[in-house]
Amino acid sequence: MDGRVLGVVTVGPADSSDGPIVMGTTRPAALFALLVTSAEGRCPVSETFDFLWPGSEFARNRLDRVMSDLRRALRNNGFLTTESGVCTLRLPREQIDLYRFRDLLRSAESLSGKDKFEAISAALTQWPHGLMPLSGLEDQWAAVRREELRREWLKALQAQFEAALRAGLDEWLHTESERWYHDLPEEPWLFRYYLMQHGGTLSPSKLKRAIRRWTDRFRQPDDKLQAVIDRLHGKVPSPRGLALAHVPNQLPPLGRPVLGRGVELHQVVETVRRRQESGRPTVLVISGMPGIGKSLLANHAAHQLREAFPDGVLFAELGGFAGPGTRPADPESVIDGFLAEFPVPTSPVGLAQKTTALRSVLANRSVLIVLDDAWDDQQVLPLLPGTGASAVLITSRRRLEALRADPQVKEVLLGELDDEASTELLQERIPQAHRGKTAREVKAIVEFCRGHPLALSVTVRRFDGHAFAAIHHLHRQLKMEEKRLDALDHQPSQLSVTAALACSVDALSEQARCLLWQLAIHPGPSISWSAVLDLGPAGEELHADRAAGELLTANLVELWSDRYRLHDLVRTFARQRVRPEALESDAGFEEATVRQVLEHQLQNVWACDQWLDGQRSLPVGEPYEITVDRPEGLEDALAMLDDSYDEVLRGIELSIERGSRRHTWLLPMALVTYQWRRHRLRDAQRFLILAGEAAEQSGAPPVDRAMTHRMLAGTYWHQGQFDLAANQLVRAVLLSEQDSSARGRLSLARSRHTLALTRRKQGREGEAEQHHRSALEVYRELSDAAGAAAALNGLGTIHHDRGEDDEALVLCTEALDLVRETTDRRGLADVLRTLAGIRFAMGHREPALELFQQAVVIYRELGSWIEEDRALGLQADALVVVGRKADAVAALERAMVLRELMGGTDLAEVRDRLESLR
Repeated sequence: MDGRVLGVVTVGPADSSDGPIVMGTTRPAALFALLVTSAEGRCPVSETFDFLWPGSEFARNRLDRVMSDLRRALRNNGFLTTESGVCTLRLPREQIDLYRFRDLLRSAESLSGKDKFEAISAALTQWPHGLMPLSGLEDQWAAVRREELRREWLKALQAQFEAALRAGLDEWLHTESERWYHDLPEEPWLFRYYLMQHGGTLSPSKLKRAIRRWTDRFRQPDDKLQAVIDRLHGKVPSPRGLALAHVPNQLPPLGRPVLGRGVELHQVVETVRRRQESGRPTVLVISGMPGIGKSLLANHAAHQLREAFPDGVLFAELGGFAGPGTRPADPESVIDGFLAEFPVPTSPVGLAQKTTALRSVLANRSVLIVLDDAWDDQQVLPLLPGTGASAVLITSRRRLEALRADPQVKEVLLGELDDEASTELLQERIPQAHRGKTAREVKAIVEFCRGHPLALSVTVRRFDGHAFAAIHHLHRQLKMEEKRLDALDHQPSQLSVTAALACSVDALSEQARCLLWQLAIHPGPSISWSAVLDLGPAGEELHADRAAGELLTANLVELWSDRYRLHDLVRTFARQRVRPEALESDAGFEEATVRQVLEHQLQNVWACDQWLDGQRSLPVGEPYEITVDRPEGLEDALAMLDDSYDEVLRGIELSIERGSRRHTWLLPMALVTYQWRRHRLRDAQRFLILAGEAAEQSGAPPVDRAMTHRMLAGTYWHQGQFDLAANQLVRAVLLSEQDSSARGRLSLARSRHTLALTRRKQGREGEAEQHHRSALEVYRELSDAAGAAAALNGLGTIHHDRGEDDEALVLCTEALDLVRETTDRRGLADVLRTLAGIRFAMGHREPALELFQQAVVIYRELGSWIEEDRALGLQADALVVVGRKADAVAALERAMVLRELMGGTDLAEVRDRLESLR
């Protein structure tokens, strides 16, 4: 695959004679360019749509169609994904010209002299001068990105000149400074290089005119340019300060390479360099959970920046979280160590005087300061410069709120490593001959460590130097949650995930410790804000909002897409090693927490389901001490369930584990309509079987047990397992017949109606017709117009199967009149789809095509992927018959998107149909 954004946007196979599949100003090309130029290749779905269709109302199907086109161009569906409302593009970096440019630049950062110059020059060959990025894309976002990219290219060009100067490449500088100055005369640094190389050969009058012309046209010279001008005029530059007889370099050795942190490392280095050029001090905080690699990143960044700070590098281990018995470093003692490196005319006493003395020393110097493992803001504030071109890199497990409030302070929040970097870190110590044998175990270990660098480092130490059988042993230990933390402890190297987490947890308030334990009990993987608040009543006077804020500040919980998330290792630690006081004082605290978690899930899923199927009723009851995030409409309900689906599945598992029959029964029942629409059929089948058992064990009324059988039958039906579906429906009919109330009669009608649909699929039309008529009779008795319309539609379908289209048309027309008087949109779409087939068979082709389209639109509005896919297949067949192949292709392309969303079910079938039409 070859992808380009520098110039005309192009995506296509590198080895294809057919040329690129996506190119130029098309929407798929714009989507590709947007994601490639977004941080980490990620952009929220809503923002992606706004970028591509500014001012338009959000329509997910439009974006899905464009994503499908781009996936075909990429030749790999896994490259482009949508998860938790975020579009992500993950491509091999060597296949994108912009990424190649950036990676070559990053590789140059660790070099020096001529090697560095050549590496930067190699990067610039990826981006020849004059090549406009995102060429042809006219949207506002593209213009903004284009300007950002242009500045990025200019920085690279400036770095090339700086490297040439340090390498003593005078001839190159002489030639290139003149060429580039004439091409980009507005850049002060290029004018500076031009004057450095050519100013000495100009007469005083020509030199004066050149400088005046530049300042009149552009701006006043900055300090560096003014120093060159002063030198050319014979003036003595302003003194920078006393020359240092000794330049401190307190940095620790580099240690192991930084894997998977290229973006963050580049961000830190470039932020410091950019601020340094402006002559302002830089304060940058690297924050993240314990063991996430903050110190390693800061040290590597400092080594790359060392040459840029001629007055030296200072380092202090602040010991904020050094462990029990170790107090954080006193800032006054740290300043004493710093001032010892510089000549100070006075002997300051006390923290205030020493802080002033340090700032005076730094005011006229360019010094890099690294402050590792800060406890809080108060520990680091006295150590910061006031003015000048010095820079400070701070690492801390806590998010330093006072510094974050300062807009001049930059924060880099480190997350987990991706799987590729994690695997690379593990395989560094595995001999090449053993990598194939241990690939499965390494993959599993990467999953257990979840991108946590300290955990990965411990695993490397555990099997380094041992036979490869040690990896199998470690894998077995990590599989058992009760042994996982012990497995991630390596005493000889004093590396321990448990010790690292304990230092942070011990510093929490009791309220925060309690909430952390509760969040670990919560099934996860994420939790909404309202669910966090609902944990409060489980414990006495637990201020959940304040405790959550404390956990966020401590980086033990992260906020992602408006939901809170615990790293798996933090979750395991909290379950096993944290025991809040509430557990000791209240024997029912744990049970109350679990009940609160499950009830919150049930009430919120049920609130969403009422938008998906307003015809159903479940004995959920009213919420008590539960916060319900009520969706504003169907689309909102689907989005909320999309975001929380994995969490709800784990909640069902928790209810089974804890023996909560109410939630084992009702949670799957509340979720099943969503699962049908999103084709999550295996999950639905698995849990509905258990729901039926729980409903029976809890003594639920026959009508409720009948509903569980009916929902399980519907799940089998969608999977084409019609015999299994029929067995469940026969039970549902028998249970419903035990209840003569109106609710029982309605359950009987629905069970017979669904059994009729199933018998038709089994080829037993006589029984199907009989069950439809029985259901119709009960529906009419109950004045249920939506049910009666569904039964009439079923009877019409059977007559259509027999070729009795006149009778079918009468029945379905009556069904249409009935269902239009209700709010049953799904029922309306079903009738429209049946009528479309009948009219098409009778030769009424144009009206039939319009009915098909109406049905497709409704299914799409309902978010019912399965039914929309079925309707699109029928619509495409009809369009082909009337010769509208282009419209048939569009329908099948949408079907392709839906089948990709449903896990790739029968993609080849649709692809073959498309190929036959193109």
